[in-house]
Amino acid sequence: MNSSNPTLLGVDIYAVATLLSGIAAFAVLVAIYAALTVRDPMAKRVKALNRRREQLKAGVVAPAAKRRAKLIQSRESTDRMRHFLQSLKVLQDDQVKTVQAKLLQAGIRSRDLAFAVIFARLVLPVVLGALVGYIVYGTDALDWGPLQSYGAVAGALILSYKAPDLYLKNRIQKRSAAIRKGLPDALDLLVICAEAGLTVDAAFHRVARELGRAYPELGEEFSLTAIELGFLTDRRQAFTNLASRVDLEAVKGVVTTMIQTEKYGTPLASALRTLSAEFRHERMMRAEEKAARLPAIMTVPLILFILPTLFIVILGPAACSIKDALIK
Repeated sequence: MNSSNPTLLGVDIYAVATLLSGIAAFAVLVAIYAALTVRDPMAKRVKALNRRREQLKAGVVAPAAKRRAKLIQSRESTDRMRHFLQSLKVLQDDQVKTVQAKLLQAGIRSRDLAFAVIFARLVLPVVLGALVGYIVYGTDALDWGPLQSYGAVAGALILSYKAPDLYLKNRIQKRSAAIRKGLPDALDLLVICAEAGLTVDAAFHRVARELGRAYPELGEEFSLTAIELGFLTDRRQAFTNLASRVDLEAVKGVVTTMIQTEKYGTPLASALRTLSAEFRHERMMRAEEKAARLPAIMTVPLILFILPTLFIVILGPAACSIKDALIK
């Protein structure tokens, strides 16, 4: 490393600036590519729904011995990952089921990707940890002390191990927030459909079609529920699958209401109308809570950025005038 270049914490500032410039240029190219290749977001969702319909149809029509072979299509790479994990004795059924549930909540329908997530937890710390360890200890690129070097390697190991879970958690939170936003409107439409005399599966189809553009995540879940209501022998299982695919207590409340309606024959419209009012009130309470936190959140930006600029604008001309007067 050239010692004549300025450094910060032992890192060459010019090298970091060059790296950041390259990342910024790559980000600009990716943004241009994404803007020029805009795709219909519903096309992929409709394809996934059709695939689910064909899977359910194959499970109903095919003999019992062939159902599993038609419903589960294993890929060669997934099989290799599964065999590798089984050979190391690190693959547990509870762990696989937990990851599969998170994948469904994140909107990823392939259950085989659970083995890829577990495989990434095992491989990423080894690869990234070895790479960071080689850069820190095996080269002279970073002039760091023992504590800084150990922190970098330990941070790389922890971050690489948690990276798949953090990615899934982020997707689950975004998807849940999008579904929560459109749930009151969906319940209002369900009330209208129920009062119009539509069946439950037809009402779900109608709501999914009406809200598919505004709330695509919610429309996809309602479409899947409508498909499962038409194919599954136990209709309650379709509602249970909806509750397991969405990580929201509000959806679990709707599912409980639908199951009780199917079981006891209670009026569906009145129950859904009550739930819709509660969800709208809850949404308003969340908005008021965010508004109440706004002054405390804006305190630090106000002190660091707004007030110094305001002082410069207000006191700057006065300071210049005083300086000119003193010089004269």
